[in-house]
Amino acid sequence: MTYLILKALISGILIAAVSEIAKRNPGFGALVASLPLVSVLGMIWLWRDKPDVATMADHASATFWYVLPSLPMFLLIPALLRQGWGFWPSLVAGCLLTIMLYLLMTWIGPRFGLRL
Repeated sequence: MTYLILKALISGILIAAVSEIAKRNPGFGALVASLPLVSVLGMIWLWRDKPDVATMADHASATFWYVLPSLPMFLLIPALLRQGWGFWPSLVAGCLLTIMLYLLMTWIGPRFGLRL
């Protein structure tokens, strides 16, 4: 249980740090947010919990393929904001687009031999 709490605290601190950095410098905050820190920490914790090469390779590969459908959200949200949409509707639209693209990826990926 202590290990789970530690993982949650570290993850929460990372999110809070990105938020604080972005308040002072949006570009640098975006850079820190774009770093694959969560993925790297997830891989470290997965390896600690289950040090299996095949599992880690599958996880890292699937992470790559799932990043791709999330990228258009980061183009849609600023475009909608610049067109006068509010923050919350823009965020919801970006999340819905991402969900649709994730579903598409999980449907198409295995047809091309991707292990997701």
